[in-house]
Amino acid sequence: MECAGRGSRTPCSGPAMRRCRRCQAVAYCSISHQVSHGNVHKKECQRLEQQMKHAHVVSDFPFRFSEEATMQVCDKRETRCSFLIKQGVHRLGMWTFECSCGASTDIFDCSRLMKDWNLSITLCPCREPSTPLPKLLSGWKEYYEWRCIPLDSPVALLLHWPLTLYWAIKLADQGNLTPEISNELCIHYLGPEKELHQLSVFSELHAVFPDVRIHIDLVGPAVPEERDQLQV
Repeated sequence: MECAGRGSRTPCSGPAMRRCRRCQAVAYCSISHQVSHGNVHKKECQRLEQQMKHAHVVSDFPFRFSEEATMQVCDKRETRCSFLIKQGVHRLGMWTFECSCGASTDIFDCSRLMKDWNLSITLCPCREPSTPLPKLLSGWKEYYEWRCIPLDSPVALLLHWPLTLYWAIKLADQGNLTPEISNELCIHYLGPEKELHQLSVFSELHAVFPDVRIHIDLVGPAVPEERDQLQV
């Protein structure tokens, strides 16, 4: 979990281990960052507290961070930085914001949208699917096999955004999206931060919902005014 006060005037002092006692949804690296972020967080704390009561539902979602990354990082056998360095993507393109030494998510340059995976074409979903979509993708292994991506590819670190949307739509019983029933899907995406620098990963929704026109509204304080209503 990243420090909710990241991007403050002072850099993070370490891992975010101090959770908000009330909502348990956000964490901070230090007391100073928790205090500096207090006025922002108090507006959301009650809502987050209510949402956390249903966290068990989200914890059952299959498309979370890749097992390789989370096991090694959580067991402290690997840092997020060293994992990305081994994959050859540390601080490159869309991976820049996946570690604590990357750029601040508060910095948004509209002219530098990061679209490149910085991976071999065999390691990322850069091509159209070679086979029809299975009735239901139930996990990363099945997804990787369908997209013909080797299991040692790190793309799950970024693809958990669009594939979590895919799974949520399935849970909402809207998985039968076909041109005959509905050819348009509108998603209201609340509170994006680093996702704003990784917009290209959401194109994978076209692979899992073929022939459906998808529109995503990104809503939140991190969305800069110059990107309001801008289509990507």
